[in-house]
Amino acid sequence: MGRVVIAGGSGYIGTTLAAALKANGHEVVVLTRSPEVRLPAGRAVRWDPDGGGSWQKQLAGAAAVVNLAGSSIGKGPWTAARRTEILESRLRATGALVQAIASLPAADRPAALISASGVDYYGDRGEEVVDERSTPGTCFLATVCIRWEAAARQAEELGVRVALLRTGLVLSRDSAALRLMALPFRFLAGGPVGSGRQWVSWIHLQDVVGLYSMAVERPVVGPMNLVAPGAVRNAEFAAEMARVLGRPGWLRAPAPLLRAVLGQQADLLLHGRRVEPAVATAEGYQYAYPGLREALESSLR
Repeated sequence: MGRVVIAGGSGYIGTTLAAALKANGHEVVVLTRSPEVRLPAGRAVRWDPDGGGSWQKQLAGAAAVVNLAGSSIGKGPWTAARRTEILESRLRATGALVQAIASLPAADRPAALISASGVDYYGDRGEEVVDERSTPGTCFLATVCIRWEAAARQAEELGVRVALLRTGLVLSRDSAALRLMALPFRFLAGGPVGSGRQWVSWIHLQDVVGLYSMAVERPVVGPMNLVAPGAVRNAEFAAEMARVLGRPGWLRAPAPLLRAVLGQQADLLLHGRRVEPAVATAEGYQYAYPGLREALESSLR
């Protein structure tokens, strides 16, 4: 076990991952813009991806660097400025990490860079089943993921193992996206969105952490989908959420209304992809929450 450095690790995924890695015997360093924040596990170090600082020294000799940094895609409407921020925040953070790795002597470079990405990489795929070998999509978020992953892959030229973790919809008590999805149900106005036929690829937070830990500790290379082995249609997801919350789930949100209210951001609800976790399955990963109902019960009750 060695030192694991987590960039952007003060969010709910990063803090949960830090606690799990520490429990597994790793030393954990969390790079954050707010080092005064209280972390449940790990040592906080101030970092600024737009400048230098002592954070770069933390990478020397590390077993792995985990890159979770990037502006939230759900924080406000996707104006032109917001789209630029979503993309540039990821490229700046990833580029800063790769440059810091390059500045180290080859013998001191971290063994691995585990970089976040999203299943949005595949775009809106309709009925097609996709896995890590599938081609990318062309929508805005697909473009973000393509460029984000390309920036991380620059570390391969430095002799560093690079894993790209494409994450689906994360189910957790702390997931802001899931809370927003549940809100209409709590007010008796929940149901499918759009046609309800679009596929939802989801995963419980505990399995996100389990797969990140696996990528740190095993020689996973290239893309790995972080989804449960059972994508469901949006209508089925809505029905399960209604059952778990004990609320009706018949009120459909029409696609034109969502487009009018959310603009391009409605892609988050209306686009679908049926993603298979081929790499995780091949690695023999055992899911803590392979079923949607149990995952929702854990996250919503």
